[in-house]
Amino acid sequence: MVAFEDEADVPEKRRIRYADDEEAQEAHGVGPTLSRQFSSLSQMSTRSNRSITRRRSIDPALAIPIEYRTLSFHIEATKEKELAEIRNAKKTAAAELVGLDWHKITPDELYTRLSSSRTKGLGADQVKAALGKYGRNTPSPPPSHMTKKILEYMFGGFGSILLTGSILVFISWKPLGEPDPSSSNLALAIVLAVVFVIQALFNAWQDWSSSQVMNSITGMLPDSCLLLRDGNQVTVMAPEVVPGDILFVKAGNKLPADVRFVEVSSDAKFDRSILTGESMPTAGAVESTDDNYLETRCIGMQGTLCISGSGTGVVVDTGDRTVFGRIAKLTNTPKIGSTTLQKEILRFVLIIVSLMVFMNIIVLILWGAYLRPKHVAWIPVAALIVDIVTIAIAFVPEGLPIALTASLTITANIMKSNNILCKSLKTVETLGAVSVLCSDKTGTLTKNQMTASDCCIGIKTMSPAEALSELNTREEKGSSVPSMIKQLRAVSAICNAGEFDVTTIHQPLADRIIIGDATDQAVLRFSESLGAAQVTRGLWRKRFDLAFNSKNKFMIRVNSLVDPKGVEDALPVLEGSVFDHEKDMLLTIKGAPDVLIGRCTSYLDYEGVTRPLDETTLKSIEEVKDNWSSEGKRVILLARKVLPHQVIVNDPAANDFETETMEHAKTGLTLVGLIGIVDPPRDEIPEVIRILRAAGIRINMVTGDFKLTAQAIARDCGIITNATKDVHDISFLSRDKPTDLAIKAQSGGSSPIQEEQPRQGRYTSIVLSGPELITLNENQWNALCVYDEVVFARTTPEQKLRIVKEYQARDHVVGMTGDGVNDAPSLKQADIGIAPGSGSDIAIEAADMVLLESFSAITDAVLYGRVVFDNLKKTICYLLPAGSFSELWPIMTNVIFGLPQVLSSFLMIIICCFTDCAAATALAYEKPEADVMLRPPRNPKKDKLVDWKLMFHAYVVVGLIETITSFSMAYWYAQRKGVPFSILWFGYFQPDDQQQQVLNEASSIYFVNLVVMQWFNLMATRTRHLSIFQHPPAFNKATQNLYLFPAILFAFVIIFVFNYPPGLQSTLGTSNIPVEYFFLPMAFGLGLLFFDEARKWGVRRWPNGLLAKMAW
Repeated sequence: MVAFEDEADVPEKRRIRYADDEEAQEAHGVGPTLSRQFSSLSQMSTRSNRSITRRRSIDPALAIPIEYRTLSFHIEATKEKELAEIRNAKKTAAAELVGLDWHKITPDELYTRLSSSRTKGLGADQVKAALGKYGRNTPSPPPSHMTKKILEYMFGGFGSILLTGSILVFISWKPLGEPDPSSSNLALAIVLAVVFVIQALFNAWQDWSSSQVMNSITGMLPDSCLLLRDGNQVTVMAPEVVPGDILFVKAGNKLPADVRFVEVSSDAKFDRSILTGESMPTAGAVESTDDNYLETRCIGMQGTLCISGSGTGVVVDTGDRTVFGRIAKLTNTPKIGSTTLQKEILRFVLIIVSLMVFMNIIVLILWGAYLRPKHVAWIPVAALIVDIVTIAIAFVPEGLPIALTASLTITANIMKSNNILCKSLKTVETLGAVSVLCSDKTGTLTKNQMTASDCCIGIKTMSPAEALSELNTREEKGSSVPSMIKQLRAVSAICNAGEFDVTTIHQPLADRIIIGDATDQAVLRFSESLGAAQVTRGLWRKRFDLAFNSKNKFMIRVNSLVDPKGVEDALPVLEGSVFDHEKDMLLTIKGAPDVLIGRCTSYLDYEGVTRPLDETTLKSIEEVKDNWSSEGKRVILLARKVLPHQVIVNDPAANDFETETMEHAKTGLTLVGLIGIVDPPRDEIPEVIRILRAAGIRINMVTGDFKLTAQAIARDCGIITNATKDVHDISFLSRDKPTDLAIKAQSGGSSPIQEEQPRQGRYTSIVLSGPELITLNENQWNALCVYDEVVFARTTPEQKLRIVKEYQARDHVVGMTGDGVNDAPSLKQADIGIAPGSGSDIAIEAADMVLLESFSAITDAVLYGRVVFDNLKKTICYLLPAGSFSELWPIMTNVIFGLPQVLSSFLMIIICCFTDCAAATALAYEKPEADVMLRPPRNPKKDKLVDWKLMFHAYVVVGLIETITSFSMAYWYAQRKGVPFSILWFGYFQPDDQQQQVLNEASSIYFVNLVVMQWFNLMATRTRHLSIFQHPPAFNKATQNLYLFPAILFAFVIIFVFNYPPGLQSTLGTSNIPVEYFFLPMAFGLGLLFFDEARKWGVRRWPNGLLAKMAW
């Protein structure tokens, strides 16, 4: 049976674990790696060339950038039901796979069955035929569930409230309104039904438009892989992969189809947790290890990740025939949990609904206990139902779902235009709250375009051009002594995982594409500049490879001799003379100097002779390394060691040869030379750092590079601004007592950076190495986490993960950027993981956001992450005064004080569903205020979408002003028309026709006063901090929002549509409005706008004063 792990035992949040962690291997009982075969093809490196597109498309279930129906009340299945569904799907898929024998047949039989070739792969005609037979390597689209969608369109958001209200009002009209049903109730019921239909159609439209945005965004990440076709390595889009293709896999790749491995490195490990729930990666193998297709290690399944090592496989299944495809067809789309913003909006809705229920309960109590016994005719049951519905509709902000949809759609399109892929809504939300950004160096802050700038042999340094000149000079003189430069060139070529792309091999060296990581590219170009690297490689046969990883920080390649000339290039005369061409092997190693130099016992001097490595020479070499590092150069050490056949115990194909090789590499190495590599910072980085720092975000560098190199690059990037003498080290972090900074961190609350006043002095800087991090205690971490500028050098994946966790433990919102396999755990752990589009597949898989082009796009992402939150606050603040507060009191005064309902229920609904909705949607298009990127990051624990400050401003300040002025206008008009307030107060009387006409006119005046004042409230609310003159709504492209004016015009037209047509007046209880009652509300509105301008001025003038503390 299939041994899938029970999902109940699977951790909810999976993180990638590295199989080269020895402690983890021991704890989980990981056995020795399985045997593998080798070919003449070069081993793949940990990251591919930038020029080869490896940007992975995102599973639609995980890559939904916008969840539009934020306010829908979805009934989700329980966790147990979901897990049971997946378990059943896996069992069914396993039963379907019983007949497959790809894992049992030999590689030769595999090639024969799929009409493929080990050395040439498939031909163009074969690929075309296979595509016709098997189809494209894409999953079938999931079922549409149209019935469910239609129900969501209808009842999502506030649809259920609108429909319920419409039904109740219809009932109030008839039969409860008999024998004299009110035509206004019928009109109100019809309007509610129409609004219900409109919001359903809108939901359908936005669902269609969001799917279009999603399709265009996912298309921005083309899926590609490296195949062997017609004897050449070619990059092919994953949908074009067919059974029989020869696939090359390396660390960081995700398998695009099911493959049978025919060659794997000893350290090849694959993460199958997406299918099996197994948290530890499993070793790859060539021969079958289990009869069960899903358990054998010689099969790589689509969707699984290569954690380490490399290999070659033959594609056996694609599309729906893969294991992943079979399971996907049997399970529903995974449920997406609520995001932070959804929870914030739900919290706001619950507050509003609670207030609505509370007010309705008060109305029911007063009606039942007071009005029903003493004033039976005042509010009949039909009118009571209408009042209850009106309160419900008035309190609920119908414009919010539309405004939310608009905000998120705008943001998604802005992200797309800036080539930013956000996998989920959570990404956009979190960006606005990031307080610490930890960034990898290579490929993120730097261009990842490495070139060799210097080389050192013995203690002599030179540029590559000088080395070439020296080499040519010696050859012209016919020197019989093997050139030291030849030996450095040979080791650079042999110990290298890079491969020249055959399609560009005839182009100039600088323009040739190299398949391999940036370091291998630089070293291979260096070797090629001194001679034909491919010729040198052809003199040796690769027998064993150990790929570079971030823990060991070196690469090993063991070679046997093919042509005697190889000895002449790679070894001095004395060593070459005793080298057994048939049996001896040459171990070459390339990596970090601080890791390897202690293993070297000899060195190659400038004359190409091997000499003992004495203290003086060692010190000189260390000085060269430190000088280069301080200039921001990455320093690579190359060394070799002859392995006489007498000391070789195991065959290179044996499992134990890796352990034996590691032992050989621990000592006795000969240092061949150093190569200095430059990788300049991206041009935009200093400006990006400046903008993010001004936004209150701390920028830390987290890299595996040497400390001096990291510090130099950090200074070039602007991450470190202090002079070297002012940069702290671990000695400044006290173990025993908290420093002033640590005390500040402990007492500063949730996020120390947000508690600080604007800085008056310079920033504090510190540089630490990975080994030093291990020794830090709690006091030291407290002190470290409040430094402004931190560089973490020589870090491992485990240490990067700890850095993120330590900041999170101190209530920081952490962003992490990285592009490599070693960055994946920290990308997953961070509140928001960010990967460049050129990063490894595993980094892109772990990240929440992908920057497809320039790193500078991160500033736009942060900006609009903050703007989304800002604009939603503005929308809510705008909707509450008129659409909630000012509409409530006509009903409450009607019930409590016996006053006529001075604003009709119908006109209340018109404000909620029409005039306010248009303006609220326009607010979603507001441009960022000038100070958005000058504010500290939002604290998610304190800075809520709706807090007491916003409620106070909306209800007590604006709401009270609008309510009092509207009441005043309405009752003043009634007083002037012969209906004094004295007869209305506790009157409970039934007006005659003339009085009713006056009250209808008063109701329309109340309506107009609210609508007109809301125009000015709209202008006031569109900025939280700036004056309207600093952020004008027109004539300035950076601040203008021209959608405001059509929204105002729409509201103006609505006034005439429902108040002036004679046929509607008698039905709706509306009336013409005298012209002065348009201008008086404008005067009130200008006063409101002036009042708010004065409040904002006070906030800006006294940022620590009472007004600032109360500002929303």
